[in-house]
Amino acid sequence: MMIFNTRFGRLFFFSTEPQTCSYLPDREAVMLFADPNKVIDTDTYARLIEYGFRRSGDNVYRPHCRGCNACIPVRIPVAEFTPDRAQRRAWRDNQDLTVTLTKTEFGPQHIDIYHRYQVARHDGRVGERDSREQLEFLRSRFINTSSLEYHLDDRLVMVSVIDQLPQGLSAVYTFYETGDPDISRRSLGTFGVLRLIEECRQRDLPWLYLGYWIAESDKMSYKSRYRPLHAYRDGRWELVDLTAKEPAEGTQTL
Repeated sequence: MMIFNTRFGRLFFFSTEPQTCSYLPDREAVMLFADPNKVIDTDTYARLIEYGFRRSGDNVYRPHCRGCNACIPVRIPVAEFTPDRAQRRAWRDNQDLTVTLTKTEFGPQHIDIYHRYQVARHDGRVGERDSREQLEFLRSRFINTSSLEYHLDDRLVMVSVIDQLPQGLSAVYTFYETGDPDISRRSLGTFGVLRLIEECRQRDLPWLYLGYWIAESDKMSYKSRYRPLHAYRDGRWELVDLTAKEPAEGTQTL
C-alpha cells in the first residue's frame, strides 16, 4: 500500500482485484486507487499526476498491473513541440471554428454528440443513458476543471474537457461530431490536441498531459504522433524514442 502526504493529511492507496484489461483483452488489469473518502484538490492532483496518476470523476488512479507496463503516462513539452505536415493541415483547416472556454456542464447537445461519438468510435451498443452517466465522470467537484467548446457557426462540433494544474493542462477527454463527411475531413481529433497545446502556450504552462499511451492499442497509440513526447517510466519523466509508425487518429484520454 502506498502513502502520500497532502495538506489534508495522509492519503492512502489501495489496489483493485485483477480484471480483464479494456485495452489489451488478453491481459489482466489492476488499478491503484487513492482513498475515495479523501478530498483530492487541484494542488494534490498536480503532484499525483507527476507520479503517473489520472482521474475519473473524483477518483484518482494509476495502473498497477502485474508483469505489464503497457500503460505509459505521457506529456508534451509545449515549448519544444513542432507540428508535422498533417498537423499543420489540420490546424489550417479548422481556423473557422470558434473556440470558447466554459464550465464543464452538459446539456442535451453535449449528450447527443458524446453518444454518437461513443457509438462510432468505441461501443455500438452504448445507450443514451450510459452516455449521460459516463459524461459525469469527466467532471470533478474538487479539481479546477473546464471545457473548450468548438463551434462551426452556431453548431457545436467538439468538446475538450481539461484540468488546469499549476504546471500544465491535463486533457481529460475530447469528443466530437461523427457521421458528417464534411466534419470528418477536418481531423478534429488532431486539431483538438493542437488547440490544447496552444492553450498551454497562451497560459504560459509548460506541459500538456495526454494520459496513457498504449503502443499496442489503436485507441491510445495516436499520442505518439505528437513529438517530442515525455513518458513517465521507472519513477521519472524522460524523452521517449518514438517509432516512425503513424497510428490512426484518436482523441481518447484517461
